[in-house]
Amino acid sequence: MPKWDGFRCLAFRNGKNVLLQSKAGQPLGRYFPEMVAALTALPQKRFVLDGEIVIFSGKHLSFDDLLLRIHPAESRIRKLSAESPATMMCFDLLVDSDGELLTNFILDKRRQRLEHFFGELPQKAMVRLSPASPKFEQANQWMHELASMGLDGIVAKRRDEPYRSGERTAMVKIKRIRTADCVVGGFRYAEKGGGIGSLLLGLYNEQRLLDHVGFSSSFNREQRVDLKSIVEPLIGSPGFSGHAPGGPSRWSTKRSNEWQPLKPKLVCEVRYDHFSGGRFRHGTKFLRWRPEKKPVQCTFDQLHPGA
Repeated sequence: MPKWDGFRCLAFRNGKNVLLQSKAGQPLGRYFPEMVAALTALPQKRFVLDGEIVIFSGKHLSFDDLLLRIHPAESRIRKLSAESPATMMCFDLLVDSDGELLTNFILDKRRQRLEHFFGELPQKAMVRLSPASPKFEQANQWMHELASMGLDGIVAKRRDEPYRSGERTAMVKIKRIRTADCVVGGFRYAEKGGGIGSLLLGLYNEQRLLDHVGFSSSFNREQRVDLKSIVEPLIGSPGFSGHAPGGPSRWSTKRSNEWQPLKPKLVCEVRYDHFSGGRFRHGTKFLRWRPEKKPVQCTFDQLHPGA
């Protein structure tokens, strides 16, 4: 089944009462009032659904729009819910409309009940059935064709296992491997050992300015020392000519927080999992140097969905 890039959610309904709950047990209903309304409008009066809350922006998934919902002001949330309504992609049924607990049923039987649950519901509604297939060819097709919409990868589950809450013994996530070529626009020293703590990565925007987009710190102690001979000779302006690295962190020492600008000469290839809001969502994995590539060739184009 596709691995959606959203918020995992359990949806409970008992009559007029609807509760949305995160995987960690936190309530989500106040952040997605339109989803509460959509679940309340379903003809089934009792159920527990397991799924992922996502937001579509055109034909693409937008994790940034999801993050905007975690806001303290109810008026702001109501405005966003009208402008960019969420969708719940459902992939499991834990309690059916008759109130029967299904968690001890194997996945194949739960899937049958889930498909029956959605049998008469509109396919393009806000509460949707997530596709699933036992065929490897179909999973491979999803991995490639749905990449253009921002699909995170696929999830493979054992069809003969019951529902295992909080465990991954009956499933495995297969993420898309994504790489990008970035300019090293600066670096930070390590807090200890005198080596390089992290490389600061940049990409050229449409105005040909170098924007800071993330970092790579996946180096062992020996590599951190070796990096000094590579980057220190290039210390100098301009560093990042567009968006620069952020301000200080209260957990950083003065030395580890200060970043050194570099002349835009070094290009490296990194592996990443998500890119949104103009930057890598998490730290990247350094793969190799790319001396044959010109820094000006490192643009945001390579990070467009499906690239």
